[in-house]
Amino acid sequence: MLDNNTQSRLLLQYPMLRELPTADQDELAAAASAVSIPAGTVIFDEEQTCNGFPMLLSGNIRVVKSAPNGRELQLYRVMPGESCILTSSCLLGNTRYHARGIAEQPLEMVLLPAAAFHALLEKQEAFRGHVFHLFSDRLTDLMQLVSSVAFQKLDQRLATLLVNKPNPVHATHQALADELGSAREIVSRLLKVFAEQGWVRLGREQIEIVDAAELKRFSSL
Repeated sequence: MLDNNTQSRLLLQYPMLRELPTADQDELAAAASAVSIPAGTVIFDEEQTCNGFPMLLSGNIRVVKSAPNGRELQLYRVMPGESCILTSSCLLGNTRYHARGIAEQPLEMVLLPAAAFHALLEKQEAFRGHVFHLFSDRLTDLMQLVSSVAFQKLDQRLATLLVNKPNPVHATHQALADELGSAREIVSRLLKVFAEQGWVRLGREQIEIVDAAELKRFSSL
């Protein structure tokens, strides 16, 4: 059951829930539970069953697909106010997870039981629209990811990743490799090439973009 403060934060992050009648909001608050999770915790893993629908209040979830050799490819992130389309898919299709979700930062979320999720989809058009709109957005993102993996070289994908991050980029070489589904050694070697070209300046867990225009041009070759 949610306390008044958590319920207010939930309505702030997910304003479509305000359209529910007060009685339905109270019923939702009674069915849901508030959860706090440390950074690095695996929220769900491949082949696990789905126990509920997460609605984030703070922090984020990084959703990745793992290879047998341990290498990971980031699929997307779930931020406060968003929903996890993999969880939605599992709940709608009564299937197991096909990827892993990790708390990238300390996480606060409200977990809706499956029955409450299905009830919201059935009775509230705004919530239904929210879920399926994110399905559309995520599908577009995933198609772009498939396209870049299939048709772009790793150095071009790295350049694209860098120019789309705030400058300077505060990330380790390993974190960048994880996002690209590559190895740290390869990413470090490519970053060194970028530095030699004068496009970036490398520091400790920081990469300063010196020539964003050239990086962007290179990424689109």
